Amino acid sequence: MTVDATQRMGELLRDGDRVGLRFVRTLRHPPEKVWRALTEADQLAHWMPVYLDGELGPGAEIQAVFWPEVVARYGIDEAALPAEILVWDPPRVLEWRWDTDVLRWELALVGGGTELTLVTWIARSGPPPYQVGAGYHLCLSHLVELVDTGTATSVAADDPAPYEERYAEAWGTTWDPS
Repeated sequence: MTVDATQRMGELLRDGDRVGLRFVRTLRHPPEKVWRALTEADQLAHWMPVYLDGELGPGAEIQAVFWPEVVARYGIDEAALPAEILVWDPPRVLEWRWDTDVLRWELALVGGGTELTLVTWIARSGPPPYQVGAGYHLCLSHLVELVDTGTATSVAADDPAPYEERYAEAWGTTWDPS
């Protein structure tokens, strides 16, 4: 996948010591179709490095399991991380925590399509914001491709470096970007 310089970048958020990221995408499809892409393993395979294993619903304790090609590419030691569904309101809000990160997906009907907003609060024990931002930007590019065309290559097939360069230029490379 080629970096689309016209695609809106994520926004860096601050709340005290917490650091978060916010992404907004407008899709030409109804929220129900986008919801399936967020929750169904056969859809997640195209755009997210993990699938959600377990019965999905409010308060569900599940596992976020990395796809084998992601484990192989990035040398991930722990292929499954504990996860929990914090908010389950189909097809409007999905919020889940995996390991220490919280992801909140909000879907709003706009003009026959969907405005998708992702807000994630990231742990300082992980990669710096520019790398996390690049990763989610790449994932969302694949998500848009999937809902638009019905298919997309795995995110493990793409090099995040061009996105990392773009986000590093905007946010810096440390945990305390200006």
